[in-house]
Amino acid sequence: MILVDTSVWIDHFRQRNVELREIIENDRLLCHPFIIGELALGSLRDREAVIGFLQAQRETVVATHDEVMTFIDRYSIFSMGIGYTDAHLLASTLLDRRVSLWTRDKRLLAAAQKAGASVHMAASNPH
Repeated sequence: MILVDTSVWIDHFRQRNVELREIIENDRLLCHPFIIGELALGSLRDREAVIGFLQAQRETVVATHDEVMTFIDRYSIFSMGIGYTDAHLLASTLLDRRVSLWTRDKRLLAAAQKAGASVHMAASNPH
């Protein structure tokens, strides 16, 4: 299962990503409510359809505030330039080891690797 970060979705909305489409078609997509919220705050074409689609997808495990705070300290991911939403995505990935995180955010990727989280590495030609 693949948890897709905001950075990947934004690129996909600009230019369709074949690999992301395949993940969706193969029912391997997981969504996090914070990602849906971040996307809802942006400029989306066909806003209602996009948000509706994302909300209809399976939701990943959502960590509690206490779990996220524990992971921040346990894996020393503070001072790495990631935000609280990123820490939540990372915690979700660590709580369910069947999940891989797909991000284009270099800082989040570094934090995920430091914590030993599973990371989805995109194909070399994503479009």
